[in-house]
Amino acid sequence: MLDREEYIEQAYFFRTMRERLAQDTAAQELLEGIGEEVLATTRLPIAIGFLAGELQLHGKLGEGMARLSHYFTPFQAFVVQKAEEDKSRLDFRIALELLEREAEYRAAETPQLAALFVFQFECIARNRLGYDHGLLAVSKDPFYSPEWSSWIARIRFELGTTDFAELVYARSQQWVEDVRKRTGQSEFVAPYPILFEQQAGRIAKANFGKDPLFMFAALQRQLGYPAVPRPEPARSRSVLDPVVDTRFQRLEARLALLEQEQKGGLDLTPFMKGPQGLESP
Repeated sequence: MLDREEYIEQAYFFRTMRERLAQDTAAQELLEGIGEEVLATTRLPIAIGFLAGELQLHGKLGEGMARLSHYFTPFQAFVVQKAEEDKSRLDFRIALELLEREAEYRAAETPQLAALFVFQFECIARNRLGYDHGLLAVSKDPFYSPEWSSWIARIRFELGTTDFAELVYARSQQWVEDVRKRTGQSEFVAPYPILFEQQAGRIAKANFGKDPLFMFAALQRQLGYPAVPRPEPARSRSVLDPVVDTRFQRLEARLALLEQEQKGGLDLTPFMKGPQGLESP
């Protein structure tokens, strides 16, 4: 576990790196600059210096973050490693924004274990990073208690046959209340640790058999964790005004005619045909 100021500086590091990468700044130069900007009383400048050396030797940051397991969490290293894969679906800038929001939430006054887990799970699910290795990395986070870690490591084998909403509901206080009502045993106690509060359990129960994205949206609103960043959809229409676009098309046609005339190959036949495709007299 790190101090709050470490997570604040981590969020600044990921945000600044993402913004400067968008400006086509060299990664090596970028790390050197940010290393001088972050708070010197934290351990982040040392970590950035190590990452700069790893980048120069191996060309990747994820492996360096994995070697700094005492500072960066296994989940942070996992996300960066997946983004650096050649055939990855996760854009590197989206990965940095994801880690930025996670660090900001960790820097909050009272971060909740349930909220952090659902945020990390949603990141894995939306970006198709793989439940097996992804949840294994999450389970090794020192932020979680042993009960949380063992449950997270176990459900990675159950997700193929059991819905995520059912897994959350079965470990919620809402399940305990439902059993008490159904059996009439007001003193019933779950035989295993309860990890989610009643509110999260109600949301999970209401989303049985539904699109999990609806459940993620409801949990994000109710638990108060940051929204998971998503890539911007590709533009399906022209960014120009239709009138301006039409004028550009006419200019392109005129330029094409001028190029043909300069080459001596101007063909006026298409302009000499009438409405029925016959040549004008």
